Amino acid sequence: MSGTIDIAINIAARGWGDAVPDAEAVVRRAATAALGAGGGGSEAAAELSILLTDDAELRRLNATWRGRDEPTNVLSFAADDASADVPPHGGPRLLGDVALALETVTAEAARDGKAPVDHLAHLVIHGILHLLGHDHQDAGAAAAMEALEVEILAGLGIADPYLVKGRPPESPVRDEAAE
Repeated sequence: MSGTIDIAINIAARGWGDAVPDAEAVVRRAATAALGAGGGGSEAAAELSILLTDDAELRRLNATWRGRDEPTNVLSFAADDASADVPPHGGPRLLGDVALALETVTAEAARDGKAPVDHLAHLVIHGILHLLGHDHQDAGAAAAMEALEVEILAGLGIADPYLVKGRPPESPVRDEAAE
């Protein structure tokens, strides 16, 4: 994606700055990398928003939009015109919204022996790839999306998040929490 990209970041939950120092910069860097490598492909300007919130808000969003009354780590809400290369009326291409839950993200990072900053970057990338049309609904799509995530993260100097600590690289284990 080579047009101007407007990334609105809203830190709505206290604690993100403690859990991930410079959380806004981490999110912006991960988002920019995902947009650059994720197949956005448009020359048009684009907009997206990222909400750093808490489990209560992600639970509410998850219940409202997915029928699941539980918190989750990341949710993506693609805009209706996100697949359009040329936005209507000459405005920016509206990609959509990504929301992340502080408590779930930090608990998963601790559980998996990952740095919270790296896990946050991974989930931002994962969410944005969904906005760009990538999914993991079947094994082939999941493998392609994971490979792209790993490639983008490597470009940011972040290790493969699908490898469980202590297991050899030839035995990847899928992180089921990244949905």
